[in-house]
Amino acid sequence: MGLIDDPAFTATTFVVIDFESTTPTGHPAQPIEVAALAVRHRPDGWETVGKYESLIRPPDFAPVTPDVTAQTGLTVAHVAQAPTPADALGALDRRFSADTPYLLVSHHAPTEANLIHHHRLHCPRLARIDLLDTIPFAKTLVPGLPNYKLDTLLAHFGIPHPTDRHRAGADVAVTAQVLYALVRAAAENSRIRDLADLVKIAGRTAKANIPVQTGLFDLDEPPPQSLAERAEMERH
Repeated sequence: MGLIDDPAFTATTFVVIDFESTTPTGHPAQPIEVAALAVRHRPDGWETVGKYESLIRPPDFAPVTPDVTAQTGLTVAHVAQAPTPADALGALDRRFSADTPYLLVSHHAPTEANLIHHHRLHCPRLARIDLLDTIPFAKTLVPGLPNYKLDTLLAHFGIPHPTDRHRAGADVAVTAQVLYALVRAAAENSRIRDLADLVKIAGRTAKANIPVQTGLFDLDEPPPQSLAERAEMERH
């Protein structure tokens, strides 16, 4: 059995997610755009099961800077009338069903994980979903590249470079293409037999799922399991 034949893999909805952000001095990064693409693997290939995209109006202490505009093309005017983080992320959060297994997918997942965790009150379901990082996934399957930046992987796999690179929607679309290419490559790698193997290599536990140490006042409840631990139990 290979990765794409694993029932846990085929039952999972993979949500490729990307944020564009601005980082004010003395504060964590603040999102100014989010895009998400939900896909599932079917016998005949990948199926898109949902899309979401929204600009986000940052707080007054985190204006869109000239550097951000130079990279993304987004300006103060673009986000002036955009939904607040609470509205934009709340709308995304409501798209997740309680009875569906999800994994978020991101290129350099800690960036998205930190943004989501910082706004977890607006998106509590999203904040509890664990992540797959395409960087360690690629390092396992495509060793020896000069680096593992997204543009490098696009070139390696022959994926066209979008004209609006560094916009959330475009970056989600090409990151999904990288995911598909990596899953195809996984068929020839004996280290990745199923979803449990994949999360051991590329899984990142959502910060909201990491136990908080409370010392002498710990409750008797067992701590939440990590992504890898849960996947390993499901495999047996």
